[in-house]
Amino acid sequence: MSTLKLDTIASRDGTESTDVTNVIKGSAKAWVNFNGTGTVAINESFNVSSITDLGTGYYTVTFTNSLEDGYYAVALSHKYTNSGNTSSIIANRYHDTTELGSRFSIALRHVNGSQYDSYMVTAAVFR
Repeated sequence: MSTLKLDTIASRDGTESTDVTNVIKGSAKAWVNFNGTGTVAINESFNVSSITDLGTGYYTVTFTNSLEDGYYAVALSHKYTNSGNTSSIIANRYHDTTELGSRFSIALRHVNGSQYDSYMVTAAVFR
C-alpha cells in the first residue's frame, strides 16, 4: 500500500486549492438514510453497520468502524410521513459513556414531548 503525503490539494488549473486538513477533518465520517417506521431498515449508508429501533421515535445508529471518541457532530433531518406532512419536532443526538465512538442514538419528539416514528431519517456524522 502506498501513502501519499500532501499539504495542499489543488484543482488541475491551480485556481482553487485547500489544505489537506480540510478534506480529512471536513468530510463526513459516516452517514445514513433509513426507514424509521414499521420494520426499520437502512436505505443507503456509509460507515454504518446497523440501525436499532429502541421504541417509538428512538433509534441507535452503529458505526462499521468506530470513531476515535465521542467528540463528533451529527446533522439530522427527517421526513415525517410519505405524504409530505410536516411536524414541529425536536430531533437530537445523544450518547452515553458506553457509546462513545461506536454508536449514537436519535430521539424524535413533537414539541409537546410525545415521541414518534419518522418515514425517513437521515444523519451525517462529522469529526
